[in-house]
Amino acid sequence: MQQLTQKLGSGDMVIQELPVPQVGSGMLLVQNHYSLISAGTEGSTVQAARKSLLGKAKERPQQVKQVLDVLKKQGPVQTYRAVMKKLDAYSPLGYSSAGVVVAVGDGVSGFTVGDKVACAGAGYANHAELVSVPQNLCVKLKPEADLKKASYNTLGAIALQGVHQADMRLGESCAIIGLGLLGQLAALMLKASGVRVIGIDIDSHAVALAEKQAVDLALTRNTPGIEQKIEAFTGGHGVDVVIIAAATHSTDPVNFAGAIARKKGKVVVLGAVPTGFDRDPFWYRKELELKMACSYGPGRYDLNYEEKGLDYPYAYVRWTEKRNMEAFQELVFSNKIDIAYLTSHEFAFEDTPKAYDMVADKTEPFLGIVLKYDVSKETELKNTIPVGITKKSGKIELAFVGAGSYAQGNLLPNLPKNHTSVVNKTVLTQSGTTSKRVAEKFGFESCTSDENKVFNHEVNTVFITTRHDSHAAYVLKALEHKQHVFVEKPLCLNPEELEQIDMAYKATKGETHLMVGFNRRFSPLSVQLKKKIARGPMTMLYRINAGAIPSDSWIQDLETGGGRIIGEACHFIDYLTWLNGSLPVGVYAAALPDPKGLNDTINITLEFENGSTGVVAYYANGSKELPKEYIEVFSSGTSGILSDFKELKIYGKGKPFKKKLWNQDKGQAGMVKSFLDAIIEAKETPVTYAEIHAVTRATFAVLESIKQKQRIAL
Repeated sequence: MQQLTQKLGSGDMVIQELPVPQVGSGMLLVQNHYSLISAGTEGSTVQAARKSLLGKAKERPQQVKQVLDVLKKQGPVQTYRAVMKKLDAYSPLGYSSAGVVVAVGDGVSGFTVGDKVACAGAGYANHAELVSVPQNLCVKLKPEADLKKASYNTLGAIALQGVHQADMRLGESCAIIGLGLLGQLAALMLKASGVRVIGIDIDSHAVALAEKQAVDLALTRNTPGIEQKIEAFTGGHGVDVVIIAAATHSTDPVNFAGAIARKKGKVVVLGAVPTGFDRDPFWYRKELELKMACSYGPGRYDLNYEEKGLDYPYAYVRWTEKRNMEAFQELVFSNKIDIAYLTSHEFAFEDTPKAYDMVADKTEPFLGIVLKYDVSKETELKNTIPVGITKKSGKIELAFVGAGSYAQGNLLPNLPKNHTSVVNKTVLTQSGTTSKRVAEKFGFESCTSDENKVFNHEVNTVFITTRHDSHAAYVLKALEHKQHVFVEKPLCLNPEELEQIDMAYKATKGETHLMVGFNRRFSPLSVQLKKKIARGPMTMLYRINAGAIPSDSWIQDLETGGGRIIGEACHFIDYLTWLNGSLPVGVYAAALPDPKGLNDTINITLEFENGSTGVVAYYANGSKELPKEYIEVFSSGTSGILSDFKELKIYGKGKPFKKKLWNQDKGQAGMVKSFLDAIIEAKETPVTYAEIHAVTRATFAVLESIKQKQRIAL
């Protein structure tokens, strides 16, 4: 299938052939008939991509700060990889479309193949022939629905959420500042509900359109005596509500809103504007209320709602993002609002770059720009796209399942180049844009969305770097096919999955290698530390200044990410296990009380077979300025300190040993090499299965210890 993509670095925009997106659980595969270019949001994205690196930096000062933070903590190599991954990526565009369902995923209800639907969501409702969209971001349409009008779905829902936040009554007055698509749509809805609407914009063309179609009074922002005209329109009182639908860095819209609103009136921010208003004379004296409209409505940015398909109770959350979309589509279908005039331009999908050129260069007036797809031709449902040249077979025929930020920054760059024993076969991701770019950049033969292209006789080694909840299932598939498996931590999320993996691994009778991405033990300074610390029982401290992660992140979600203990603390339990050379036999853990029950500030005490003890101090409540990881080891008169994998000090007899690295090295390169060497040379995996199993059990025991408030024997 074909999809529009753009590179953030160069601004290059192309329509390219990509694998058909996966239709996962709770998802719908939709053949687009129309998609809408949001000239405001997408136009800004395109213009930013076409700027120089300096121009991009000026546009995104916060991201520049993040880059500098990475440079400070991890060094230039990792920083360069992180920046180039972002700049070189194929970024999909579009977030509002309409078409026909061609496939339905497991767990979907209320939709069947052949249904007309309207779709929403960045990363989902893209400008592409086929899109895979969660069911809560899809609206079923009437068979007679006009799909061109329905493609305004996302913008309609956003505008309606602003109207709901305004909470207006019949006969009241509302001023809308900004008459782009959002402003025009909000005006149409308000006028249809009996509200007297004033439309204001700096663009005379937009004002003329609104005056003809959507508002009772239309004014350009520079109209002489504009405040007096609005005062006269409202009988000297000022407007009841101001909706700001503009996009600007200026504070003029919010200050102007304060000037024209009535006393105790309301201002709703729907667009992207700064809210640093002047307190006097209007906001303070009028006791104005400022409200924000959150995108499509309740459910937006909620993992449980958007990805898992869980709905909010109708009686308690009347207007979710999906209900906003449904209401908008009903308004359009019943002709209560007529949005036909909003479409100023229609382009064939293959001419999409021309549409964006018009938006970026502003060569002519525009408003709604619709892309039309040729649905008369048969769209090829190709799951696999050739990328590189087919190579001769090697001892390792390798596939990647998942290729996100960590894989692109730390694993894929460390695969051997031009190694006769290693052949990069295919990359499987949910997003065809990611899989194709990764396949091109790292020399894979193909990219795919078909799991059968990975779990087959042509591939004997699989790297799994997907979200945590899919690790166990993919590991089991690989073991079933007698494939060697590298899986990013964690191995799995619960004891039941561990038991299944244990049985599957033992069934291979040692024919396959299974390794978890416990990279820190491969760090050059870690190797030095273990070599120089005296043998025997030791005491160990591993302090992690982990930093806070929002409770609504997928990492904190127990079903998806497993939480931070299972998802990340396993790293540090493994490190202490490797360092002392024996397996854990007992765990006691105590967590700092947290109202959300996150268990991400915690002390974990570990006992080992050889008498060693260790403490993993995992803290999410510290300063970001403190380096993240710090290790102390004491054994038979020697002491070692490792600071953030950049500096090592060993104290014993005589002069202390000291070593410092320019770049932080957490061992990913050594880990990847050791794993592949073990397969090629038919030797034991560097992280043994006994260690993997014991560390995973110990990680589960941490949560059990917190719950029971006692030591857990392993």
